[in-house]
Amino acid sequence: MLTLLLIFLVLCYVTPSATTQDLKKDGDIPNLEIPIGPNDEIVVSHTGYTLSYDEEYEVPYWVAYSLTREEVSTQVVERNDNFREDKSIPTGSATLNDYKKSGYDRGHMAPAADFRWSKDAINDTFYLSNMCPQLHSFNAGIWSDLESAVRSIAYDDEEIYVVTGPVLTDGPYDTIGENKVVVPKYFYKVILDYTEPEIKAIGFILPHEKSSEPLAYYAVTVDEVEKVTNIDFFPLLPDDIESIVESTVDPSLWSLKNFSLSSENVNKEALEYTSNSTQNNSKEVQTLLELFNKTFVSLKKEVFSALGITKEARKLGLL
Repeated sequence: MLTLLLIFLVLCYVTPSATTQDLKKDGDIPNLEIPIGPNDEIVVSHTGYTLSYDEEYEVPYWVAYSLTREEVSTQVVERNDNFREDKSIPTGSATLNDYKKSGYDRGHMAPAADFRWSKDAINDTFYLSNMCPQLHSFNAGIWSDLESAVRSIAYDDEEIYVVTGPVLTDGPYDTIGENKVVVPKYFYKVILDYTEPEIKAIGFILPHEKSSEPLAYYAVTVDEVEKVTNIDFFPLLPDDIESIVESTVDPSLWSLKNFSLSSENVNKEALEYTSNSTQNNSKEVQTLLELFNKTFVSLKKEVFSALGITKEARKLGLL
């Protein structure tokens, strides 16, 4: 009996902790990308995205938007670098003088390249309410790589929901300018793919420094980003789906590669990226593994439910 129990516990750990492949989309959810933060006093909508502005720190608390395959494939507008104050912030946003001779880039949270589908949309990304001070080596390096990967993901998964911003829970901070715009120590980004056949989510927490690490190195669960930021991401998701997708992460399921459109046919199979290594497995073996995992995950749920320890099992990574 003890041997069987040990085998069961081992299988609990080596089989998937969440059944993301079995999750079913519960209809379209308007404003699914909008999170809930403890300091959401100033929330402003611009063309294509919404932000919550932190007046104390003069940077966005979060910036949220959806991104589709059609949008990333429609690159009809070039960036114009029209950086300017955001007059829609009632208390006033950071200013150009705050950044002048500061040694920091005006780092986009909602990147201009995600909004090349519309002149108004890309123009709105240059409000300073959408900016944070960033080291150039970070802004043009690992942060740019992550932004590009987001476009690859949007193309690959047809539609995604993105929330991004600075971590504002680990002060005190260095500041720049007369308005004392804070220089964050970390930045985050969370992504939700709410499309079948596999609903999933992933988070990233990046230290504000130059990096040569791969993006997967910084991948974390959405739950982990929530703990660091005190922000509730994707609160409109059905509870059963939210608890699963936000507590698990598998970087191999995401196209964490630079976005590139081929020159021949932009609106068809235009992205050039390497297939996941799992596609190299034989179809027969893959099918058997999926069947076993699906069956055993169902068994785990029934056993832990019968024992009344479902929550404890999830905390231990058994479910």
